[in-house]
Amino acid sequence: METIKLNNGVEMPLEGFGVFQVDDLQVCEQAVLEAIQTGYRLIDTASVYMNEESVGRALKASGVARQDIFLTSKAYIQEMGYKKTKQAFAQSLEKLDVEYLDLYLIHQPFGDYYGAWRAMEELYQDGRIRAIGVSNFTSDRIIDLCNNVDVIPAVNQIELHPFFQREEELEILKEYGIAAQAWAPFAEGMNGMFTNPVLVEIGKKYNKTAAQVVLRWNIERNVSVIPKSVHKNRMEQNLAIWDFSLSEEDMQKIATLDLGHPQMLDTRKPSEVKRVYDFLNNPVITSL
Repeated sequence: METIKLNNGVEMPLEGFGVFQVDDLQVCEQAVLEAIQTGYRLIDTASVYMNEESVGRALKASGVARQDIFLTSKAYIQEMGYKKTKQAFAQSLEKLDVEYLDLYLIHQPFGDYYGAWRAMEELYQDGRIRAIGVSNFTSDRIIDLCNNVDVIPAVNQIELHPFFQREEELEILKEYGIAAQAWAPFAEGMNGMFTNPVLVEIGKKYNKTAAQVVLRWNIERNVSVIPKSVHKNRMEQNLAIWDFSLSEEDMQKIATLDLGHPQMLDTRKPSEVKRVYDFLNNPVITSL
């Protein structure tokens, strides 16, 4: 498994395993355990996913040493603010049954995330977190944050897939030394992702699926990916992307698929912002 060196020198796997929408706690525990057994070493969860305890149990059951797992969690909107974020972090550690996190993220660019960031900077300086970052931050929010904090975010976890490629935003992240990470890299199969003729045709060249091409495409852009599946065969397929590379011609063909706007979450759209806040009271399956 290849890694990417974050802006503070910490090495992070370029591919990991996500557990968003795995709300059956037994299923989540089994899925994480199987993911680790398959070879995943980055596990991504969040307080709002309500499955941190299952993740923690799976980590223990795997028998893999804690230092060999890169563990990420996130603080949601209701946990923003200096004191609230300190409390949220402590709760995440308790649920995960670990002594530190490898990466802790602000989940959404809303609420008192500046107060939250101060708390995270302190936790980082105290060695409780190896790296801190954000999620779903657009370029304007990134630039503003970077000009008003002591520790520059190490990661911005955002929607990134062939239908929303965000090349200009990736350049901004590169300018500030922030690694991009793609949540839901398949866009949950929207717009026929898995049967798209361009992706399928490229896959045939390498005896790979469209899904594997999509993951490799982000890797080629130095974007880490965190696909999710509760099926072991899919976990294995998603991990089988390290034995081929896409050509420049392939990359150019995929570039033509860009629709130029979010497919899953637009944090600048009022209705979407309301949906993000409504999730606190009505945690239905949605893209966060």
